[in-house]
Amino acid sequence: MDSPMGGNHTAVTEFILLGLTDDPALRVILFITILCIYLVTISGNLSTIILIRLSSQLHHPMYLFLSHLAFADIGYSSSVTPNMLVNFLVEMNTISYLGCGIQLGSAVFFGTAECFLLAAMAYDRFVAICSPLLYSTKMSTRVCVQLLVVTYTGGFINASSFTLSFFSLLFCGPNAVNHFFCDFAPLVELSCSDVSMPAVVPSFSAGSIIVFSVFVIAVSYIYILITILKMRSTEGHHKAFSTCTSHLTAVTLFYGTITFIYVMPKSSYSTDQNKVVSVFYMVVIPMLNPLIYSLRNKEIKEALKREIGRKIFSQ
Repeated sequence: MDSPMGGNHTAVTEFILLGLTDDPALRVILFITILCIYLVTISGNLSTIILIRLSSQLHHPMYLFLSHLAFADIGYSSSVTPNMLVNFLVEMNTISYLGCGIQLGSAVFFGTAECFLLAAMAYDRFVAICSPLLYSTKMSTRVCVQLLVVTYTGGFINASSFTLSFFSLLFCGPNAVNHFFCDFAPLVELSCSDVSMPAVVPSFSAGSIIVFSVFVIAVSYIYILITILKMRSTEGHHKAFSTCTSHLTAVTLFYGTITFIYVMPKSSYSTDQNKVVSVFYMVVIPMLNPLIYSLRNKEIKEALKREIGRKIFSQ
């Protein structure tokens, strides 16, 4: 800390990330575990992107959104995991004031993109099941591009609201962040300036996006359920449900953990619980998504077999 701010106050130029634990033995175990998870996350999501690009059978809107979800998962995990791994290896993990803002912004950007992508994928399933004859029109290339533009624009706006609010805060005292990354809530607690507006704006922005995306997903699945119940054939029921199970699993995992952190009253859980849940939705879920979609999706499994077979026979 340096640069006087007047009186006995000094401006904070860096933050100390306290991480998950101080126990040396547990830090080694967590380092190895999280490193393995991160390597699986990168390889699994990159494989998903490459497979969808290479296989012409997967050039459909659903898989276009899935490839962007894989990209968002890589970005989401990479915004916090490398720094967290460093935290396990050093005595005191510091991050610069600017670095903290960048980390916060990148995490919010990719997290928001994931919210919009899950909503877009729900809408895609709604059109495919409820209006199959109009699918090619309602989910044209132009519509898909527009949905992706909305996704990344929404991510940028939400990330900007968090980042600008962070840079508007004044830090003049303690600089130890009780978390493994620069999360907004513990940073607000460290601020010595008026936090009423800087705290409200990002909360409103993030809350609006979560409510909107959950509304789109809920309405889409209500109509999907109604359509499935009207189907007479058991085979039709099974096929419709099978196309939705992967997406529903991903939605449940992602929004379940977000609800725990951002909706439940703060008094009902501890900071340590918050950290554990944050690890789950920022580190573990990005690893699980490619596994969920590949293990439960026949088209992806068949495309993978074809590409592996093509590589073997071409040698």
